[in-house]
This record gives sequence, C-alpha cells and structure tokens, in this order.
Amino acid sequence: MRGTIIRPVLALVFSLIAPAVVVAQSAPTPTTRPVSDLAREAGIPWPLRWESTGALVSPVADAEHDIISVKDPSIVRFGDRWHVYATTCNTRGHWGMVYFNFADWSDAASAKPYYMDANPNLRGYHCAPQVFYFTPQKKWYLIFQSQHPQYSTADDVAKPETWTKPENFFEKQPAIIEKLWLDYFIICDATHAYLFFTGDNGKLYRSRTTIEQFPKGMSEPVVVMEMNRNDLFEGGATYKVKGSGKYLTMVEAMGKAGVRYYRSWLADRLDGDWTPLGDSWDHPFAGMENVTFEAGAKPWTKDISHGELIRDGCDESMTIDPANLQFLYQGRDPNKEVKNYSQLPYQLGLLRAVNHR
Repeated sequence: MRGTIIRPVLALVFSLIAPAVVVAQSAPTPTTRPVSDLAREAGIPWPLRWESTGALVSPVADAEHDIISVKDPSIVRFGDRWHVYATTCNTRGHWGMVYFNFADWSDAASAKPYYMDANPNLRGYHCAPQVFYFTPQKKWYLIFQSQHPQYSTADDVAKPETWTKPENFFEKQPAIIEKLWLDYFIICDATHAYLFFTGDNGKLYRSRTTIEQFPKGMSEPVVVMEMNRNDLFEGGATYKVKGSGKYLTMVEAMGKAGVRYYRSWLADRLDGDWTPLGDSWDHPFAGMENVTFEAGAKPWTKDISHGELIRDGCDESMTIDPANLQFLYQGRDPNKEVKNYSQLPYQLGLLRAVNHR
C-alpha cells in the first residue's frame, strides 16, 4: 500500500556516525539445500500451485464515498463469519478503510460495507489495516498506516464503530527510516511482539517489544533484509507455520512490466535469518507463473498483490495451516491502466493452493 508522502553480509554498526542505525541482516541466508527440502520441513507443498476465484469483492460507492478501489485486505474467521478490513481509495485519491463481513465466500460480493470514517476516531488518512485478537489483553487490535504505524482497540471485531482513537507505536520517526515506512504487520511468539514493515526501498524492517509491554516499548527498527527495490517492495506479512516450528515471510515484488507478485522466505525464529523460498518471478510464492483461474472464472488480473493468507485462528500468533493454504489478495483488470497509482481499480480475489487436492 503506497502512502500519500512522495516517497550480503551483515552490515557494520555505525557506532560513531549513526548509533541509532542497526542492520540485522542485509540479505537472505544463502543455502545449497533444495527448496523442496525446505518447503517439506515446513509442510508447505512444493512446487506451490494456486487456483484463483474471479473477483469476489468490488468497490461499492455511495453518496459520500466515490470509491474506485478496495485493496490491502486483512481477514479473520470469527463467530462463523469472515470479517474483513481493507483499504479504499476514492476518485480524488483519498485513502480510507472499510469493514464488511459475510458467512460464506459466495456472499462476499453482497456484503454491506461500513466505511471507517463513520467512526469519528478514524476519520482522515488511515489505510493498509491488519486485524487480530491479542489474547493476553482479551482485546482486538487494528493496526494501520497513518503514515506512521498506529493502532486502535475494540472488544468486538464486528463493531467497527467502537474502535478507539488511534495511538502511535513510536514517539517519532526512527532514524533508520529514510523517507517512507508502510504496510505494518504484527506477529507474536511466546515472549515478544514483532512489528515488520517495508519502505518501497528494497528493505524489510523489524522492531519488537515484550508481550507484557505491547503495544508500548517498540525497539529501534533494524533492517532484516535489503536488496533491489523491485525485489523487496511492499505488502509484507509474516506467519507461524502450523506444526513445523517455522515462520514464513512474504513480500510483494514488482516483476516483468511492473506486474506484482509475491516472494517468500522461511526462518526458525522471528529474529532469525531468512532463507529464500519461492523468491523469483519464474518461481514465485504467488504470481502469474503458478496461478491459474478456476473453471468459469475470467482471468481478471495479472497482479497478485497486497493481501493476507487465511489464518488458522485469529490470535496474535498469526498461524497458518500449510495443508489449507488460501490467500485473499488484490488484483485488477490489466486493460484499465492509469498513471495515477491511487486510481487503479483494485478488487479482491481468493487463491487456494491446489497441491493437496
């Protein structure tokens, strides 16, 4: 999700020049092991193949919201319904958020949108949401980009009108951030809450705080990975892989002719080293090279862009089931090209891994 502001080898710690800047890991850990072996350890079918639905969710305008796109979805299953928070953009290029819920995917297109600016606490520029239930506090959290990372809390995920006034994770922009930081994603292990984000600059960043302190006490961010800007762009998300002791990070990249696709990496720890898994245009985690469209569905997009894997639960662990991989993503009609990024007509579709069928 772009903001409104214009925007390998361990690096040396610049202790004399810039003591606040720390680089954790500047490139993925090289490996001579076959990718199929790494995937097998995580229980992920490989080579991974996806089948896409048609567009399931389209922008719905009303008298006050001339919406032309719906994108950046965050989704949980709770109370026998799907709950989705997403980004919207209108014809004037103003970003906002929307909430809707539905029981089954067949009902998604008719779900009634609640535009989040109807909540007085969430008027203005907020987008790229992430929603989850934080078990230690028995609260729902909504994380979003404002441009700084912010959060709100609620007792009921289905009552968007009750989200609290946004608060900042950081008192000021950390020194390590260049111009832009965006697309924030929280994941927790047994002791810490980690905040990952990107910068449209080829860098993936990480900060953390203890479970007891969360959401306060975020550390100075470090650079987890650094590479070519197009290869590590935006829309990152990190998950615990059920039953494997592994973590999966996926980040959106720009491939041929600017077409979006997802690359991925595995690690044993959230503060550990990341090993490539499906990290190229020809062998992606999710992209046009490994996505087909289900029977009767029009190939409605070339982009496999900003979205979330469907979680096995809704809590802070961000756990996914490798035996039931699904990915709610944003795509768009490639024949409707416009120069202004904010005016691209994004819709939402669903990928399902077909390897287990």
